[in-house]
Amino acid sequence: MGDLIMNGPALRALKVSFDAKITVLTSSMAAGIVEFMPEIDEVMVYDLPWVKTTSIADSEGFIEIITKIKERKFDAAVIFTVYSQNPLPSVMLAYLAGIPKRLAYCRENPYQLLTHWVPDKEPYTVIKHQVRRDLELAATVGAYTPDEELILKTDESIRNKLQNKLIETGINIKDPWLIIHPGVSETKRGYTEDKWIAAAKKIINELGFQVLFTGSGSEKALTQRLQEAIGEGSYSLGGILNLGEFITLIGIAPVVLSVNTATVHIAAATGTPVVVLYALTNPQHTPWKVPCKVLPFQVPVEAHSRNEVIRYVNDFFYREPVELPCESEVFNAAKALLGLSANENNLITAVNLKECAINPLPVQIPVQNPPALTS
Repeated sequence: MGDLIMNGPALRALKVSFDAKITVLTSSMAAGIVEFMPEIDEVMVYDLPWVKTTSIADSEGFIEIITKIKERKFDAAVIFTVYSQNPLPSVMLAYLAGIPKRLAYCRENPYQLLTHWVPDKEPYTVIKHQVRRDLELAATVGAYTPDEELILKTDESIRNKLQNKLIETGINIKDPWLIIHPGVSETKRGYTEDKWIAAAKKIINELGFQVLFTGSGSEKALTQRLQEAIGEGSYSLGGILNLGEFITLIGIAPVVLSVNTATVHIAAATGTPVVVLYALTNPQHTPWKVPCKVLPFQVPVEAHSRNEVIRYVNDFFYREPVELPCESEVFNAAKALLGLSANENNLITAVNLKECAINPLPVQIPVQNPPALTS
């Protein structure tokens, strides 16, 4: 979901520049977020074999999705990737479906597979934020937008249902609260439970805030363990909220503390300040244009990716050890952002104007807008 949320500004650029109807082909793991993204008109869901999903693709289904795409007679396909991904399997999908214009970053010469090929210089020359990377890909065919914010939309009816659930859980909605989202899809990106517990206790005891532990149904056991270890002032919401309620909760929170997962990008898309415990796996995915505190730490060597592009970044940029942040650092980061939230005349505007990112390069090479390649 986080990757798709970060596609939002580029999708907006394509939509407004060409008055386009946008259909997104994505996996079942990401599809749930589509209804909250105003840039997307329709969604096609298929779990492709070259994308990490919970299901297993078969060759018959692969042929079926090509047929379905072909029947839609799309005018163009844009393939969005992170720098460590090979776009060509997805490009081949569009090619076999007969889509006449096909745009992607590609490290090798795609010849006729791509009609609009942008040589991929990342991460060997420069590393950009994922949103910037996607916007610049769209710009190569003349698609621009002045609005580069991430956006997710919910409605007032969801807020009313959410409020009732919070009250039923025992949360005093009139007293201050903030969110801690501890769950990760990969263990190597996690923050230790003992440190979450210590940080949460400091927030409750020293700031007087209630702490709401959020998570999916599969993370319910984790949020309950943390709540039970802390006791009074903490609440487990694991598995209680649907996605719309979760987005709404983040949108009204003063601050979110999270590991590097979709929650961080939901916070950015709702304008909520966020503290992110950031495992150094991909520097492209820090919070976008929102007040934030990024607390990086290294992934253990034994858990490093086998992807050679990612290994290059690890070896070249992350040689010096970066220890797991202590609970006091997490507490101080939350306290600092709560100060920003409480005083809009403080630094919040200045921070909002920045692309809050970890840039491992000493110099960010500027990229100028290239001429349009559309016919």
